[in-house]
Amino acid sequence: MATAQLSVQDQIRQLEGARKLVLGNANYYTQVIQATLPIIGPSAQVEFRRWGAEFLAEAFATPAIAPGQKETLSLVVLETLKLLVEDPNQDVLVLRGVIQAAASIYPLALRWIINNSYDTHTWERMTAIKTRILRIWDTAPLNVRICCIKFAQRVVLAQTQSINPEPRRGDLLDISLVMIPSNHPILDAPKLEAEASGLLDRMLGVLQDNSSDALIVDATLNTLSILVRNRPTTSNRIVNTVLNFNPLKLASSPLTPRTKVLIKSMEKTTRMLLMHLSRRNPQNPLVGRMQQQIERLMRSRAEIFDEGSRKRALVEQPNGVETKRQRTGVVPPHPQLEITPLKPGPHTLADVFTFTSNDGLKHFDVSNNVPAHIAARISVTTFARVDPQLLDRAIQGVRDRLTTLYEAQQQPVNPETAPLDVEEDEDDYEPDFYTAEDTEQILNKLDSSPADDRHELEKPALGGLALPTFHLPPPPTLNPEQAAKVGQGSVTRVFGTMRTLEDPAIKKAKAGINRLAASSYDRDSWITVITRLATRANAGLDNLEEDEDSKEAISTIRLSDTIREQLFNYVLEDFRKRIEVAVSWLSEEWYNDKVQEQSSPTLSDIPAHYEKWTLRLLDGFIPYLHSQDKVLTRFLSELPELNPAIFSRVQTLCRDPSLVNLALTTLYYLVMMRPPIRDLALDVIQDIWTDYEDARPIAAKYLQRWRPNFIEAAQQTLSGNEGAVGASATTVVT
Repeated sequence: MATAQLSVQDQIRQLEGARKLVLGNANYYTQVIQATLPIIGPSAQVEFRRWGAEFLAEAFATPAIAPGQKETLSLVVLETLKLLVEDPNQDVLVLRGVIQAAASIYPLALRWIINNSYDTHTWERMTAIKTRILRIWDTAPLNVRICCIKFAQRVVLAQTQSINPEPRRGDLLDISLVMIPSNHPILDAPKLEAEASGLLDRMLGVLQDNSSDALIVDATLNTLSILVRNRPTTSNRIVNTVLNFNPLKLASSPLTPRTKVLIKSMEKTTRMLLMHLSRRNPQNPLVGRMQQQIERLMRSRAEIFDEGSRKRALVEQPNGVETKRQRTGVVPPHPQLEITPLKPGPHTLADVFTFTSNDGLKHFDVSNNVPAHIAARISVTTFARVDPQLLDRAIQGVRDRLTTLYEAQQQPVNPETAPLDVEEDEDDYEPDFYTAEDTEQILNKLDSSPADDRHELEKPALGGLALPTFHLPPPPTLNPEQAAKVGQGSVTRVFGTMRTLEDPAIKKAKAGINRLAASSYDRDSWITVITRLATRANAGLDNLEEDEDSKEAISTIRLSDTIREQLFNYVLEDFRKRIEVAVSWLSEEWYNDKVQEQSSPTLSDIPAHYEKWTLRLLDGFIPYLHSQDKVLTRFLSELPELNPAIFSRVQTLCRDPSLVNLALTTLYYLVMMRPPIRDLALDVIQDIWTDYEDARPIAAKYLQRWRPNFIEAAQQTLSGNEGAVGASATTVVT
């Protein structure tokens, strides 16, 4: 017995179950798409076609599927999409889903055909889909036209130049014209770029014509942001078009509720786009015009919609007709604020600032009923709208109340300046009038009085009414280990502060070795302070022996070494950008070593920090150099002194054949630009010619100009050695 055929609703329910399955586990997308393609084909019922188009659009837009898997699935569904979109009587909802799926598939199909030029049928299907979508762009229903705009945006993104110089190694989703080789048999890059330029002009035509179709305008504006961000070649054209677009054009017509909604929608979308572009790229030369346009739109919008809510002006009426109430621009005067004086007695600070006579408001506790951020917002809004005259009146009333309270207080008797030998219980005694001493006289008396008398004066008098003098306890004494630990913490905080400072936008000329440290609060000033703390703070203390009497000096030396280690680590974190820091630091080290040598010529055990830290820096960043790196040349050319130990590190680069050219180019630059060390650099080039056979062609080219005799002698020596080897081989054979 044959089973009854399922109804359309039951089959749709089963398809929804398949959709829930793939939403839970994206690995089932391949099986579900292949199984549902026969069901959602062009000959299927409209309900199945609607579900299939929506499902395909959702599948190719989800990030849960890997780009490689999407690319494979796109080859499977292209024929179905082509048949669905070419049907002239196709359902609108089906057409919308097909175009959305095609917008996601187009970059994948382009990348597939770039890497697989033999598959011409796939590109023909994709081209047919693109041609059909662009043909129905202007005549399709509104919701389909919005999808066509999205498809055109994806085509422009795929057929223009990307900001990524190496798209194959960058974002897999950033597919652009850069990926197409010049000799591709199917794709012609100039034609594709011209087509993309025409599509962009077609998109921007809606804005250039000042269209009043808010949905089309908003859809176009929403697709332009990613084009400006990822395709710089289109940036100026798009921004200038948006700046020339007037979203308030409909304001000249009668303002109906529908017109108001359309104007607000287009104005807000335009303003949000300009704000987003100005924030993402503040260095854009058009940012100033964007800000002016944003302010102009906000001001025009306020004028248009606020004007509609105002009352119309008075119109002269004929005699006998009742005149309507006139809108006046004069603000009614505010009622006078009554500030009652405070009653005698103690008062709180709230009483001083309270002017209302309402007991309910007086006892209302704001801190328990209104959150702090809401109270702050209400206060700011109130102060912005309050009448200035009323505010001045209230401030003056508070001042008058404070003055009244101050005058009402009795001045306490100062026991230190009161006349002596006065007994308060003798009513018949009338003391003489004494002038109270001021603070300076009291301090002078305390300084000149003996210690015992001073302590007596510091004691509380008159029954303990006066407070005794308070002295802070002396700070605890730090031992050398604690001082060194505290110093290390301070150095760490200084480096943390320095990392938060950006490089100055304008590089100013430096004043040399005698420049003022920390003359401006920037990174260079901090570096100058730190390097001089490391090099000059312990000048003359390095030769002290470690005994009980020199612990403080040892702590200073340890602190200097800590700063040097921090500087070393700071430079190596990003040595290409911080090579200037290394040169400044090593210059200070070299200067300190020379000053120490001149000040103590008899001492031979003064440590030389310059050579030690220069070699450590070279050993730190030489393993990370590549053949096109220029940081080594810059570093060696700016160092104050070069010696054989430093050149030996450069010579080790020739062990790597890819770095031979870098090492010899750096040495030859020093030969040309630093004559004092020319002979030393040429000696190193000679050693490289002798020790490394791979480097001989380049080294011989440099030595031929400066030391031709060495090349001739070396070649003769090699010829003689080869002859001797050949004779020995002949003898052995014989």
